[in-house]
Amino acid sequence: MIRFTISEENYLKTIYHLQNASGIVATNDLATSLHTAPASITDMLKKLSKKGLVSYKAYYGCTLTESGEAEAVSIVRRHRLWEYFLSQKLGFSWEEVHEVAEELEHISNEKLIDKLDAFLGFPRTDPHGDPIPDAKGKIIQARQVSLATLSEKKVAIVTQIGNQSPEVLEMLDEKNISIGSRIQVIKKYAFDESMEVRTDNKHQSYLTKELSQNIFIKN
Repeated sequence: MIRFTISEENYLKTIYHLQNASGIVATNDLATSLHTAPASITDMLKKLSKKGLVSYKAYYGCTLTESGEAEAVSIVRRHRLWEYFLSQKLGFSWEEVHEVAEELEHISNEKLIDKLDAFLGFPRTDPHGDPIPDAKGKIIQARQVSLATLSEKKVAIVTQIGNQSPEVLEMLDEKNISIGSRIQVIKKYAFDESMEVRTDNKHQSYLTKELSQNIFIKN
């Protein structure tokens, strides 16, 4: 089994997320995400390229190779399973789990991860609603739309959170909104596209346009 350094794994995971969002990953975007100097980024990309994990071209950007993507998906799987474990079994709040899972994701023992998956009952999503890849790397993304698109009086179920910063998750806690919440749009305001919502038939709150765009739902 090939072993990777923590730094290499962090690069692969970050490239994976950026590539899914925008295709070819620019060096500057990678430097911003990793809070690293562009020169260091270039050195690591050359190293990963020699290992066959990324396709890299100077002044153009990079993408993951098939083997690089497989490794990145494995890291994502470990991270999200640990988040689920921390939330469901140890009582961590959903704004706390990410930082701890960042450390645990580098435990790459496949037998341990497979047993963890089975112990948890093969969960499909993590505490933020992100899909958890299965043991073969397959990812099932549920069909969903932004809460901002929901019409007045309509009801839906919260399935995923886009912006998962601790500040946003803490705000959603205060508004009693979480994965699985039943949410209804009471009123939408044309002026700033904000809205009033009712959650689980009892909690009423006000959401800005930006916040509602980061809450995903299924009807």
